[in-house]
Amino acid sequence: MSHENTPDEPLVRYEVADGVATVTLDSPHNRNALSRRLVTELLAALERAAADEAARVVVLAATGRVFCSGADLSEAAGGSMEEGALTIVAIQRAVAAHPKPVVTRLQGPVRAGGIGLVAASDVVVSAEGATFALTEVKLGLAPAAISLTVLPRMTSRAASLAALGGEVFDAAAALEHGLVTRVVPAEGLDAAVEEVCASLASGSPQGLRETKALLNRDLLARIDERGPELAALSARLFGSEEAKAAMTAFLARGRG
Repeated sequence: MSHENTPDEPLVRYEVADGVATVTLDSPHNRNALSRRLVTELLAALERAAADEAARVVVLAATGRVFCSGADLSEAAGGSMEEGALTIVAIQRAVAAHPKPVVTRLQGPVRAGGIGLVAASDVVVSAEGATFALTEVKLGLAPAAISLTVLPRMTSRAASLAALGGEVFDAAAALEHGLVTRVVPAEGLDAAVEEVCASLASGSPQGLRETKALLNRDLLARIDERGPELAALSARLFGSEEAKAAMTAFLARGRG
């Protein structure tokens, strides 16, 4: 059973070893949901990694069974999501604009807003058992803020089915759809992440920084141009009566 973090315990942990900064979501009690506090700590950890001369590569990982369940619906159901939607945009930008390659280690399910983190990453190594879903449509919402990174990564046909259907798809499908880079058995996940990181860390800091900027130039332009508009759309949908009713019902089912 996962423990609930005490107020003074971090929800995001940071460590660096062998040229790799590991940023770990550590809020298993709510399935690493993107709460205001977790997002604030995640942005701070990414800034720390950017300035850390001991790190050439960043790994984004999570504790517990679930990588990230998306927005914290208990927060979203209770107030304005405009700030929350803007922070989802900011997280994606922080990953995509990071001066170092960001490798995401997916040990388990990722949903909705969490898929924005996956899509913003440079390399994604997924365990075979990880599952994915853009569940927003079921709650009267749309994957608005995360569309900034998800749509450029996924094929248009795959994105249409995933976003309109809201159904769960597996890691093999995520690989085929362009959302993840590599899929491995769970027992080989750490070795695969280490292999990718060793390869990336062999690049010079300038080479890595400038190559990543080149690769993500169009993605960053899209985030900067459309981010505010899509955050506003997300906030409007979260504030709608239809979505509030759906989220309240969803949260009630979770407590039942």
